Amino acid sequence: MKTIAIIGAGPGLGLSLAKKFGEKGFKVAAIARNPEKLSNIVDQLNKLNIEAKSYVADVTDLTALKEALQAAKKDFGHIDVLEFSPYAGPDKFRHVLETTSENVLEQVNGYLLPAILAVNEVVPEMIKNASGAILFTTGLSAMFPLPFIGNVGIVMSGLRNYATNLHNELKEKGIFVGHLSIGTFIQPGTVGDPDYIAEVWYDLYERKNRFEETFPLGIDPTKLSN
Repeated sequence: MKTIAIIGAGPGLGLSLAKKFGEKGFKVAAIARNPEKLSNIVDQLNKLNIEAKSYVADVTDLTALKEALQAAKKDFGHIDVLEFSPYAGPDKFRHVLETTSENVLEQVNGYLLPAILAVNEVVPEMIKNASGAILFTTGLSAMFPLPFIGNVGIVMSGLRNYATNLHNELKEKGIFVGHLSIGTFIQPGTVGDPDYIAEVWYDLYERKNRFEETFPLGIDPTKLSN
């Protein structure tokens, strides 16, 4: 059986991804900073006969994140799919005219550096096995300049650049790198239902016929409001 490690696993998208990949035969390693939410995720997955374990780590603590990934590899033997989707919340967003070196560095430490560390932890084995996948979930500012989240966009677009380079370098080595850019609030029962997003992610992973997609498909960034 394959294993997916979800970094930033929460009760929304993280749980939906875990259920979707789990129903396709994956074991789940859920990594996040909140032990109570992680425990609830594992309980729900186990009730669905999906093997899952949780690992507590704040992504801003690179040592803790590395230890969590190493523990998951030890428990499951390998990580076949890495999905990266931590979310700090809108209270960290700053307009471009309020963007400072401090609030950009906060995003670098909370998003970009953890992503790079996580990739470095799983890529060597993926290259050795000539298989695997790395999935980056971002916001729409990764693809389009949105002034009301100026500090976040700098880092998201940087992560997309990194992901694109990884995709181009690793596709010939049997490793799929994908990017899904979310342009809506993630909320059950709406167009941004996390189950819908999980379906799109799994389709992208399974088909491997394109590097990236937006959700919703073909969203117009000019219609987004601040």
